[in-house]
Amino acid sequence: MLSGYAGRILDVDLGSKQFTVKPLPERLAREYLGGRGFVSRTLFDEIEPGADPLGPKNVLIMASGPLTGVFLPCSSKVEFGAKSPATGGYGDSNMGGHIGSELKYAGYDMIIIRGQSQSPCYLYIDDDRVEIKDASDLWGKGAIETETALKARLGDEFQIATIGVAGENLVKIACISHDFGRQAGRTGIGAVMGSKKLKAIAVHGTKGVPLADPAKVLEVGKNKFRALFAKPGFKEWTPYGTAGITDWVNEVGSFPTRNFSTGYLEGYEAINGKAVREKILVLDKGCFCCAIPCGKYSHTRVNGREAYVEGPEYETVALIGGNCMLSKVEEVAYANYVMDELGIDTISGGGVVAFAIECFERGIISESDLGRAVRFGDVDSVVHIANLVAKREGIGDVLAEGVRTASAKLGRGSEKFAMHVKGLEISGYEPRNTPAMLLAYMTCDVGAHHNRAWAITYDIAVGREKLEGKAAKVIELQHVRPVLDMVGACRFPWIEVGFELEHYPEIINAVTGFSHTWETLSAIGERVWNLNRCFNIREIPDFGRKYDYPPARIYEEDIPSGPTKGKHITLEQIEALLDEYYDLRGWTRDGKPKAEKLAALGLEEEARACGMV
Repeated sequence: MLSGYAGRILDVDLGSKQFTVKPLPERLAREYLGGRGFVSRTLFDEIEPGADPLGPKNVLIMASGPLTGVFLPCSSKVEFGAKSPATGGYGDSNMGGHIGSELKYAGYDMIIIRGQSQSPCYLYIDDDRVEIKDASDLWGKGAIETETALKARLGDEFQIATIGVAGENLVKIACISHDFGRQAGRTGIGAVMGSKKLKAIAVHGTKGVPLADPAKVLEVGKNKFRALFAKPGFKEWTPYGTAGITDWVNEVGSFPTRNFSTGYLEGYEAINGKAVREKILVLDKGCFCCAIPCGKYSHTRVNGREAYVEGPEYETVALIGGNCMLSKVEEVAYANYVMDELGIDTISGGGVVAFAIECFERGIISESDLGRAVRFGDVDSVVHIANLVAKREGIGDVLAEGVRTASAKLGRGSEKFAMHVKGLEISGYEPRNTPAMLLAYMTCDVGAHHNRAWAITYDIAVGREKLEGKAAKVIELQHVRPVLDMVGACRFPWIEVGFELEHYPEIINAVTGFSHTWETLSAIGERVWNLNRCFNIREIPDFGRKYDYPPARIYEEDIPSGPTKGKHITLEQIEALLDEYYDLRGWTRDGKPKAEKLAALGLEEEARACGMV
């Protein structure tokens, strides 16, 4: 039996209502580790080329890693993946909470979900007992409401992932929700669940996780917790969680404001981490084995309406708060709750709402299209548009496709301020004066997402105007950060608290019995990165360099206010960044991996499948 792994894959066909249990291949574990690596390999192998992302031939993957569910710092993560309805290419999204650990305890490293049910259902897993149960009474309910109902029905020991009405209505910015506030938010994964009529996944397990050296894992776990507690950032992190960086991002002029028209929000102090803690916080909330709980469970009241919500965390503060210009933390939290219940990713949700408001201001969409006037800084405008999108009502049917498709349909210059890369809305860092962060967005495998390479701190450290060396740093981060998603570890101890990366090979090897170094782990990260690029080339007929460009606002407009006022990046500088990046990666100048690069990574067959040979 493989140490660190449950050793089994659950393969479910919702169309036939059948399932099989398969052994986990040792080669898959060694070459792709788990989590995002399992998703990457399985999607390439199992999805028929050209499959409709919302059709029965797409597959939905849920995969844990070898550290998931083990007594080690912040070992909670699970990955969801599918062909993305948002981008048409590779899609995945990472989730914390407790369901990844529960999946391991039930005896499965990965679930592969195929086909489409004819009627609403949910997947029930209780150790070896697997059933596809009727969910007709849950269809139409919110994501949080559904989790509450299933907890009452099945028991609190079940860990549950759900979708809201946005997923049911195939909204391409729909997310998967869990633990009353954790989301697999990006790439429209919730719409894939909705297309399969799968309302929820409920998991309970009582099994253990085999370890290569249990005594060493216990010793390593205790030592790593002590090392984490001793870090200077430990005490600073917990009180505010991710929202604590709101001040810093404003101070460096990279806080997305008014649909990324600028990088600084006047009055940001009213929506920062301190405001969350002082005005709305109920308690801190962490995931499995978390020593640095970033979750801030909150209670908010807005215009006579109240809600409990986990958050807002930084990305929501940035995209709903700054990008939509809400001026009170209570309003940000309420809009956060609405999107969570509807099952909308708050990053893409904030991007779509801000885009819609700017379109309204410019006369591209009308009051009759929206059903009312809307404006920046108005929480009711945000909530109204979110509901239109989730229910695909009126102009919401267009906006539900995401800003790339919506701008293509609306035209009239809206493409220039549709803030996305590859069809995925940009997350919480305005990148016009941070070239490494911009390059990370442009070259990200899933679109403009920060969690692949959070390079903004490197920009600040070495100089924002400097271009040299930025591509190399982005590539380094793009190989390191996926490893944490593969093994099932949260990245916050490393990034936010200062827990050194050197700890991780020791942790991974104690659990698995493997002999990894950061060199071998980084090589796996590079393999996965190139495999995902191959997937995009295979699935998107004209995929190449042009898909890596940001919207014109980034290189045509100076930043008009704040610390970076007057700054911008030119198209020529973007071209230079891409050229250097492609050269260092061993790709063509059109952004396609060369056959010799793929061969060196053991991806010869993939090269042939994508026409690289």
